[in-house]
Amino acid sequence: MAGIPVLLVTASYIAAQMLSDIASLQIVQFAGLSFDAGTFIYPITFTLRDLAHKALGLKGVRVLIITAAVINLFMAGFFWFVSTLTPDTTAGSSDIWGRVLAPVWRITLASIAAEVIAELLDTEAYRIWVDRITHRYQWMRVLISNAVSVPVDSFIFSFLAFYGAMPASSVIGIFTANVIIKGVVTIVSLPMIYLVKEKPQ
Repeated sequence: MAGIPVLLVTASYIAAQMLSDIASLQIVQFAGLSFDAGTFIYPITFTLRDLAHKALGLKGVRVLIITAAVINLFMAGFFWFVSTLTPDTTAGSSDIWGRVLAPVWRITLASIAAEVIAELLDTEAYRIWVDRITHRYQWMRVLISNAVSVPVDSFIFSFLAFYGAMPASSVIGIFTANVIIKGVVTIVSLPMIYLVKEKPQ
């Protein structure tokens, strides 16, 4: 298999991070679970990170993780700035845009913090598996690294974003839903690791 372009992998990673951060501002109910809507998109970033690691190497993927965090922080700040401006009602604008997209800073910062910590942890788990265990069974890289990072990401986000603002049982419910959905996405996305070529050592 020729492999998909590295540019497509990195662009998809950053886009998925941005979409999940925006959607995380909304708590939804789905399949009997309550969680932030970003959970629909965010889990795929772990596998995309693994693809990027495979193609870019350790240093490259670390730069990608930090770059995505900076872009998300800038996006939140820019949305906040736009929300402070007076809408031009004669052009059909209203303040609805600001009420919808202006960041809830606690949720936004919790999301970015969880992303950086969990994705860097995912990177280390991936590196250890490849360097110290085996280059074979590439699907296991995804499974092992995600098994380490998904619970950490879900815990950090759920408790930083919502603890104290809602009952502890609700926060635990959000954490549980996050882990379940991210786990399912991990299993489904395992074959994606074979879509890119390994970076020469």
